[in-house]
Amino acid sequence: MICDVYFPNGKRFDGDPRYVAQRGLEKAREMGYVYNCGPELEFFLFQKEQDPRGRPLPIDHGGYFDFHPLDLAEDLRREMIFALENFGITVEMSHHEVAPSQYEVDFRFGDLVTTADRVMTYKMVAKTLSHLKGYIATFMPKPLYGENGSGMHVHQSLWSVKDNKNAFYDPKKKRKDALSKEALHFIGGLLAHAKALAAIVAPTVNSYKRLVPGYEAPVYISWAHKNRSALIRVPEYFPGSEKALRAEFRCPDPSCNPYLAFACMCAAGLDGIEEEIDPPAPVEENIFHMTKEEKEARCIDSLPATLADALGHLKKDKVLQEALGKHVYENFLKVKYAEWDEYRIWVSEWEIERYLKYV
Repeated sequence: MICDVYFPNGKRFDGDPRYVAQRGLEKAREMGYVYNCGPELEFFLFQKEQDPRGRPLPIDHGGYFDFHPLDLAEDLRREMIFALENFGITVEMSHHEVAPSQYEVDFRFGDLVTTADRVMTYKMVAKTLSHLKGYIATFMPKPLYGENGSGMHVHQSLWSVKDNKNAFYDPKKKRKDALSKEALHFIGGLLAHAKALAAIVAPTVNSYKRLVPGYEAPVYISWAHKNRSALIRVPEYFPGSEKALRAEFRCPDPSCNPYLAFACMCAAGLDGIEEEIDPPAPVEENIFHMTKEEKEARCIDSLPATLADALGHLKKDKVLQEALGKHVYENFLKVKYAEWDEYRIWVSEWEIERYLKYV
């Protein structure tokens, strides 16, 4: 059931994440825009049994865009698509992802609140149908050591209500990529708030085991057109694709609350427009191959390395705090610091194997 939460006196409950998203959508409308987003949610399917050490067991060992017999979830994904379409969600793509037992089903973009509703429906459908087939569907960012994690790349754009066009497109095409000033400032806002955004869009201790160099997940705060090691990618513009011009934010993962995540991404981008934040020059070189000195020379910073680091940046970011609202912000910090403390004092299997006999 998707709904809004009210007090008995008819007042909206400030802790309702959907209310946070609705406020974010209204802020965009006050500035003359509709904020649209389209997420790409990746997920894993595992057998219900685990190996003797308690680790998840993949159902197949296929790779990127593999098909049967390497992709053993084709039929299940087809059922997911039919179910999503029965919910009124238009599915655009379905395929095997890079890691064993990792998949992706993409649906059509929409405004902030509509898309967040669709994410919640998508996750429910995936988990329920997988359970009925004897599998576990998980949106955990990094369930397998040494394999790619699951991301939730989010394609974003603003639709100008006044001009009835994509506000990211500059009809005068002063730039080769046809990006408007609004688009550049929106990108500048996302980059400026990236470290604090990480706490919302990558909100678990496990998220930061995905955000490491070497597994295609973005780590470096930069933007580009064809460079997939950058945090933000702007797909190449072709004549006739004006409506599709967008910015892809690549550090979110599907463990996040979509209402909070989309609202904060929207707030960061709109702040970039209000404050006219110019992004740095795009970095088209593979940043993973750069030396530390080369990155420093280009002023390429990194995302936080842990959830605790990300929360520290969120505590300094007034724009995102305002977007969340006092109730959600304070309780989010409380819950997430408790999660970090529990993780910090947990003695893992790795530590036992590493230290018990040798220290």
